[in-house]
Amino acid sequence: MIREPAVAGQFYSANPEKLRIGIRSYLQPGIPLLEAKGVVAPHAGYMYSGAVAGAVYNAVHLPSRFIILGPNHTGRGKPLSLYPSGQWRTPLGPMNIDEELNRSLMRECSLLVEDAAAHLREHSIEVQLPFLQLLVDDPSIAAICIGTADYASLEALGHAMARVVKLIAEPVLLVASSDMSHYESAEVATRKDHFAIENMERVDPQGLYRTIFEKDVSMCGFAPAVALLTACRDLGASSGRLIRYATSGDVSGDFERVVGYAGMAVC
Repeated sequence: MIREPAVAGQFYSANPEKLRIGIRSYLQPGIPLLEAKGVVAPHAGYMYSGAVAGAVYNAVHLPSRFIILGPNHTGRGKPLSLYPSGQWRTPLGPMNIDEELNRSLMRECSLLVEDAAAHLREHSIEVQLPFLQLLVDDPSIAAICIGTADYASLEALGHAMARVVKLIAEPVLLVASSDMSHYESAEVATRKDHFAIENMERVDPQGLYRTIFEKDVSMCGFAPAVALLTACRDLGASSGRLIRYATSGDVSGDFERVVGYAGMAVC
């Protein structure tokens, strides 16, 4: 099964060379690499969030195997949908689904269901892939689209991912795809987003989950982030580091109605 790109030409260039040039422009050379258990990276159009995503991927050591979690914006498919075996295609070429990771995740988490429908038009995972393709030789992924806010389910998935990472002989990086506050003023978005960021810095999944609702933070990928923080804590992570924060207003000049973007490394 091949998952064709859904947002090439919209969120990022469909032209391979222009895409490579664009991604390279977001990378900052000379940054010491962090040994991260997981990262949180945004998934908006590259013109708005590419610099934040690029800063994250350029700040950590990247293995060749990834478990990528994205929120379900379309409402299709199962609550915890694992993309089946096959490939994802981007303008930079095909990327293989890691079948060993898939099998291990299915074995360790009974809530996961192989379901391509949830991924068909979803952009949150897709926009991460060109960065990995440019920076890593022959990367492979397990892709999980999350359409539930049930804390027990997210916690179970996080624990399962940690067990899988411990069992796999090679390093695996966890990636949670998320933007931050949506359509608030830059002042309000920045304040709310930093409540969430503080919990990610503490590697506190329960705190993040509680803060999202108590502080009304419209972080679309909070569920992937909760699962990732749970897994990273199990894997021994003790702190999260904010690599870069920005809002769409930094590009558009409109600071009255912005989307926030935070790039985090969990180490």
